[in-house]
Amino acid sequence: MKLILAIVSNDDASAVSAALTKNNFYMTRLATTGGFLRAGNTTIIVGTEDELVDKCIAVIGEEAKRRTEIVPSTASYDVGRYASFPVEVQIGGATIFVLDIEQFKKL
Repeated sequence: MKLILAIVSNDDASAVSAALTKNNFYMTRLATTGGFLRAGNTTIIVGTEDELVDKCIAVIGEEAKRRTEIVPSTASYDVGRYASFPVEVQIGGATIFVLDIEQFKKL
């Protein structure tokens, strides 16, 4: 048995959840916050059999797409002087962890 933790953008979370449900995966969603852009993320937790891990990752990958976004950034030029300029960053996609589970019980 495996535990899959998938961290996806809030923009992709509903599509990922719907696709996992459609493919008969049971999951739990947690609201989380990323460290880099301080943007909202969703952590999806899925418990599944070993042979279904690749299928689960494929389903997540189909719905969690990477894209480019322009975000404001600031730079300090002197004490108390800042300038703002746009920076292009990659967002979306998924960060996935697969963990071994010793025991699973649904009560």
